[in-house]
Amino acid sequence: MNGRLGTLTSLYVTQYLGVGFITVGLTAILRDGGTSLDTLALLQFVGLVWPLKFLWAPILDRYGSRRRGHYRSWLLVLQAGLVLSLLALLPFDRPAGQLGPIVAICAAYVFLSATQDIAVDAVAVRLLSARARGAGNGVQVAASYLGNLLGGGACVVVYDRFGWRPAILLLAGLTALGLLVVWRFREPDRADRVGSAAQAYRALLSVFAQPGCRWWTFGVVPLVYTGAGAAYALVTPALVDAGWSLGRIGVVTGVVTSAPAVVAGLLAGAGVGRFGRGAVLVVAGVSLAVSTALLLPLLTGRAPVAGTVAALCCFMAAYTVANVVLYTVNMDYSRPGTGGTDFTVLSSFGLVCSFVAASVGLAAADRAGYPAVAGGCVVLVVLGVAVGVAHQRRFAPVSTSDAGDEPPIAELRRAEPVRVDSKLG
Repeated sequence: MNGRLGTLTSLYVTQYLGVGFITVGLTAILRDGGTSLDTLALLQFVGLVWPLKFLWAPILDRYGSRRRGHYRSWLLVLQAGLVLSLLALLPFDRPAGQLGPIVAICAAYVFLSATQDIAVDAVAVRLLSARARGAGNGVQVAASYLGNLLGGGACVVVYDRFGWRPAILLLAGLTALGLLVVWRFREPDRADRVGSAAQAYRALLSVFAQPGCRWWTFGVVPLVYTGAGAAYALVTPALVDAGWSLGRIGVVTGVVTSAPAVVAGLLAGAGVGRFGRGAVLVVAGVSLAVSTALLLPLLTGRAPVAGTVAALCCFMAAYTVANVVLYTVNMDYSRPGTGGTDFTVLSSFGLVCSFVAASVGLAAADRAGYPAVAGGCVVLVVLGVAVGVAHQRRFAPVSTSDAGDEPPIAELRRAEPVRVDSKLG
């Protein structure tokens, strides 16, 4: 199991390296070169590819090489594409004056990374037993912040000292390590291949027919993500209102808070395996409520550096713990035959909730003020946790194997692609 987690860790980290560079590092580089905020805002729109990836997830579940490994054959192409798209940035050493091709390359990279995420998630569904899913999703969530830390932090430091090309070569080199991991990876034989593309696409809806899935997806997920997402959306404008410079805001929110989030993700993953999904969800809810209260000085216009950074680190750590639990239960509902589609559509709904929550939260803050919205966010999170705990008491997966055991492959092979996984009861 350690080997499997190592493989997943490498793939998730290399996937997020470029995303972290685009959303944090490149934004800082372009701003330093005089790019307007309106243009930088447009650059962020390339990230909208991720919530839409469910549209082509069934293709990855249906088609794949039997000889090279079903999802491994996709990963070989996609991981190589990530490296090549980063290398394509090398000629544009004055990015602020060459935005057109840079945005196009970044859009291609985000598409490839989103598609690679589908394949890695599908592999995780097949490799991880019910008890190991917490650790796997802790790795996944922690990897996103580690990608921000390396892609958005380390690469910017290299750019500042050595220039554009060394920074891009570092980014591409680190991403290429994932290609080596894929090359050495041997995917278990797949005996539950989806029979047709139409059957694969039916999984987009049939996933919700499983016991408790609608309760979780349309009850727990919107409440938690709306509460946490709306609260986080208040942070940047509140920092601006408090007089923080854009540079400081970028470093703190994009890099500094990533370190505790990485640790929180790994600890939450281990906690899910040991204490259960419901218990860790309660910890996440309490932590989000407390950390949101710690943000009140910032939300009322007082933002001393040390106290604000500490509060933001606590909030991001709590948000990460919640993400780990939500992703783990999403994986519980992901069937082996259509794991890429199931996990993607369930996770994409959470992303949509986060986007909507950010917009609604800012609009509400304009009318009612930051503190009132923060209070409402705490209420939503508490309700989400209560509903989630009730859900887990009724629908928690039953694990018959230890964390280090092989996943029940025999059961997975007997399962129909559109039937309920036996572990969901």
